[in-house]
Amino acid sequence: MAPQKTQKKKVAPLPYNVKSTKAEAKKDANPLFERRPRKFGIGQDVQPNRDMSRYVKWPHYVRLQRQRKILRMRLKVPPAINQFTQTLDRNTAVQLFKLLAKYRPETKQEKKARLTAQAEKIAAGQKAEESAEKPLVVKYGINHITSLVESKKAQLVVIANDVDPIELVIWLPALCRKMGIPYCIVKSKARLGTVVHQKTATALAITGVKPEDKQALSALVSAVNANFTEKSDEIRRTWGGGIMGTKANAKVAKRDAAAAKLAGRTKAV
Repeated sequence: MAPQKTQKKKVAPLPYNVKSTKAEAKKDANPLFERRPRKFGIGQDVQPNRDMSRYVKWPHYVRLQRQRKILRMRLKVPPAINQFTQTLDRNTAVQLFKLLAKYRPETKQEKKARLTAQAEKIAAGQKAEESAEKPLVVKYGINHITSLVESKKAQLVVIANDVDPIELVIWLPALCRKMGIPYCIVKSKARLGTVVHQKTATALAITGVKPEDKQALSALVSAVNANFTEKSDEIRRTWGGGIMGTKANAKVAKRDAAAAKLAGRTKAV
């Protein structure tokens, strides 16, 4: 037999003296304020502001930066490169840059003014002032710093963590450890560059300070040694990377759950 169709029962209408709740809920519209709903069709109202950064074609260097960061998270990074992710803490870095700011080298304009004044004195028949000691300034330039470390003249070496290509400074921490020179890794080669009036600087070195700053330098050296030199064995063994994305983690979790479910079934059988 064919299935019989069920007929829906109609609800009885309300009596005339009873008002419906829908009618009560509806409020009287104010005639002074007309409701004008927006229509976002083509050629109508202006579209609302949306976050379009996902669809922006970013510059090539920005894409390279982001891709490099993702690759370093995904791939296994050897300890020699991974050590540049461990930078100096903020408080110690502030003290370090305060000390470096006191020993900034002279700019081109200052040097020109000094040499001009010296030449004018000689032209006037006066004897030029001969400085007995060289001024204490921060040294920069990777070749210069290498020679200072090898001759053990550097008292503290500061290395930037974002040098590209990294091969320029990847060997410098090992050389400092071998020669017994305290070193530290700080954020931003541009920040180091501002100290020596350059756009960027791969590394800086302090060869000497004034007597009033010796205590500050010794405190910095002890803090730097605690963070880097004394942890050299741990740094040389620690690999980086291996951090997968959300999709990969979800896929692995799904696979593990399926394997656990299958193992439970086999045990039950």
